Amino acid sequence: MTLAASYGQTQHGYLVLADISGYTGYLAGVELDHAHEILSDLLETIVGHFRGLLTVAKLEGDAVFAYASETRLERGETLLELLECTYAAFRDRQAAAHRRTTCECRACRAIPTLDLKFFVHHGDYVVQAVAGIHELVGTDVNVVHRLTKNHVAETTGWRAYVLFTERGLEHIGLRPEALLVMRENYEHLGEVNTLALDLRPRYQAYQEARRAYVAAEAAHAVLSLTTLAPPALVWEWLNDPRKIARGSPERHMVPGLRPGGRTGVGARNHCMHGQKEPMLETVLDWRPFDYLTVRMQNHGLLVDFLITYVLESEPNATRVTSRWQFLPAGRIPAGLARWLGAFYLRLFGLPRDFAALGRLLTAEMAARPAAV
Repeated sequence: MTLAASYGQTQHGYLVLADISGYTGYLAGVELDHAHEILSDLLETIVGHFRGLLTVAKLEGDAVFAYASETRLERGETLLELLECTYAAFRDRQAAAHRRTTCECRACRAIPTLDLKFFVHHGDYVVQAVAGIHELVGTDVNVVHRLTKNHVAETTGWRAYVLFTERGLEHIGLRPEALLVMRENYEHLGEVNTLALDLRPRYQAYQEARRAYVAAEAAHAVLSLTTLAPPALVWEWLNDPRKIARGSPERHMVPGLRPGGRTGVGARNHCMHGQKEPMLETVLDWRPFDYLTVRMQNHGLLVDFLITYVLESEPNATRVTSRWQFLPAGRIPAGLARWLGAFYLRLFGLPRDFAALGRLLTAEMAARPAAV
């Protein structure tokens, strides 16, 4: 569907609202000029993370409204990872702003009182163009905005959370642990089943997670490519078993352990790639849209593979690098492990598969419908 043809046509996808918690009360008691600078900085952080995966529809005061057609977002978990990543960036930016300021005004002292919450729904919408202004309309657009009036905070005390509608979470295809299940009632819309996820423990775990990282100088082999695809789309291709198989037809991945029902540190996959026994792939480090590290083990090969995939943003492009270490899996010398690792890398055609990833990303970017 072309950009012009999509105006006025019913589309289907995710509707996302990011809302800064506590801003109304914050604004009431502080200096307006500094408060405006702080808000702009935090909103830019949110928008910067949303772009590439979501289309930002509009800024709504202290909120960002965005959407993504379901044809642009096939792996639902990528959306949840984006929200968690955005929240982590928001908290880091907030802490940095408070730490570096020497101003004693009320606006600067009160920066830590702000927080962030998200509202997620899946449904129908129409992009309406009037007098050069683009607006999303439809009942489901109303639903995601009405979600901001809820009982999560008064029930739990949470100030940072993701609130999904039941339909929204079903389309994502996950059921994270520790969800708060509630039912809201809205005039003209009726009852809406909701599920909320507290973001503060996720952020704490994000900070405390162990760091396993193959640095450039420690890598035994390096593969790299540059693609026009944004980091979020590259991340989806690195983690969606269906897409992995498209780039590597001989590779078959079967999801295994998922701590908390999520992909992340400790998650396991069983991977067949030219060997008789499957490789056990374990996620050791997990930084969505930044990098991930996995360890692949098959004792029959006598060598383990420690792999870090690094995503680096460049102007209108993403640099993707995979760094490999070959580690002894038994009582063999480190030098032999390095030789075997390099041999298996060629034997399994992994450089070929990595190059295919670049071609498939290029093809998907060319085929993606224009965002409106």
